Amino acid sequence: MAFARVNGVVLHYRDEGRQDAPAIVFSNSLGTDLRIWDAVAAALGTEYRILRYDKRGHGLSEAPQPPYAIADHVADLRALLDHVGIDALVMVGLSVGGMIAQGLASAEPDRVRAVVLCDTAPKIGTAEMWNARIAAIEEKGLGGIAESVLERWFTPPYRRSDNSDYTGYTAMLTRTPEQGYVGTIMGIRDADLTEATRALTQPVLCIVGDQDGSTPPDLVRAMAELIGAPLEVIRDAGHIPCVEQPEATTALIRSFAERHLGGR
Repeated sequence: MAFARVNGVVLHYRDEGRQDAPAIVFSNSLGTDLRIWDAVAAALGTEYRILRYDKRGHGLSEAPQPPYAIADHVADLRALLDHVGIDALVMVGLSVGGMIAQGLASAEPDRVRAVVLCDTAPKIGTAEMWNARIAAIEEKGLGGIAESVLERWFTPPYRRSDNSDYTGYTAMLTRTPEQGYVGTIMGIRDADLTEATRALTQPVLCIVGDQDGSTPPDLVRAMAELIGAPLEVIRDAGHIPCVEQPEATTALIRSFAERHLGGR
């Protein structure tokens, strides 16, 4: 395990793969940690340098008091990239990680050579929706809202009681620090990245699971049209296709990275 104090917060990260190769950097969704990328990172690590990390308030990273802004998450990642010495990368972000990816690409157009935006959008949900979720957490805790969240994350065939992986991802969600979860909700609630994302100059690939209940395909399609980017829909996947369909997700990222970073 590796930890670094960057931008005033301790982040847990993994810097793996071929250290002499171009870098792919991954940022994960609300209520998850870097392990959602395990299968993808393992498949790509023979070709690329792979950086994954737990954003503030998640996984093994520090969870400062809320609120957080998307700009805080972007500043954390910029400082982590400086710490590990990555100057050129393809950025891959899922959900709020995709918002972080959009923010980083806008702030660092020379460092971020290309962007993969998975199951995300420049604006996700409404203030009323996010405030209701915060209130529900304050009343019932993360365990009290887990079922409704997991229904949006995963397809019905995956949400089986005999699927041990599903049990594990349920634990990942419910063991997220509540102040980290709520702080990040506040960042999502308050963010509208539409104009900055419209102005992105890098190549962008948009990906979405065909059964995503958090950022549905039509929302991701609208983002793709805003940018003028291609959209790939992954079949039999919900909000986290890198978990449900890792081979399909890896293939899309590999093909895109080869075009914009080289590799193999």
